Amino acid sequence: MPRRPRRLSDQGRYSRHAGRRSARAARGRGSGPVSFVALIPGRMASSRLPEKPLADIGGKPMIVRVAEQALKSGASAVHVATDDIRIYDSVRAHGHSALMTRSDHASGTERLAEAVDLLGLPDEAAIVNVQGDEPLILPALIDSVAAMLQRDNSLPMTTACHAITGAEDMFNPNVVKLVLDQASRALYFSRAPIPYARDAFTQSREALPDGLPVFRHIGIYGYRAGFLRRYRTLAPCALEQFEALEQLRVLWHGFPIGVSQVSHAPEAGVDTPADLERVRRRWTELHG
Repeated sequence: MPRRPRRLSDQGRYSRHAGRRSARAARGRGSGPVSFVALIPGRMASSRLPEKPLADIGGKPMIVRVAEQALKSGASAVHVATDDIRIYDSVRAHGHSALMTRSDHASGTERLAEAVDLLGLPDEAAIVNVQGDEPLILPALIDSVAAMLQRDNSLPMTTACHAITGAEDMFNPNVVKLVLDQASRALYFSRAPIPYARDAFTQSREALPDGLPVFRHIGIYGYRAGFLRRYRTLAPCALEQFEALEQLRVLWHGFPIGVSQVSHAPEAGVDTPADLERVRRRWTELHG
């Protein structure tokens, strides 16, 4: 079993110090734009790719590569939140911030809520949840999710999407679709083909009809720190359990989710050994 950090008092002092810095940054400086904090949840429990966060990408662990990409965004601070001492030690050894969290969290969102408390962030702070298995994530995507939070103070949560142009993705249950309202807020997320073009799909499912607004969800999220704290009190709903989509809990309880539309699909993350080899090749292409 992974052990806890040997020097808890040092970690506590570090977390409190980081929290004061992050809280000041989250409130912004003077009249400039409000900044945000990037949090990266990391855990070892991957059945398809054991010890995934520590998989080598160009000479460094994958979780470290994710942190490096996040640091290229407009984030005022980047922290990895983990319950595994191996991830904690690796991130710290490469000069980045890591926080030890409890091991009983049901989701990465709950882990981030604890991290927000450890850092002492104010409720109004903007947080971006960057997935720990996406070492090729573009800093601009991180910024776009944070920017939507900053533009609209009524939003407790934001995410991103891009347009789907092919019928194959539309009917693939592993591709999460979403429907937007006129204010770019999510109406619903589903693995089913939504919106469903009744007449067109009755005739053929080989192509999407012209004008059908179909969007693919991108798994990156922005939050207010206060909403992350509140999220822990929201009971799960049947929709999220049937669809296996945690964000449906937010809509079920009546909270809006703003959606940033980006022009291109991001690089895919790492779930399997084949994904890892693909990302390694792509990393070499980009960085030599």
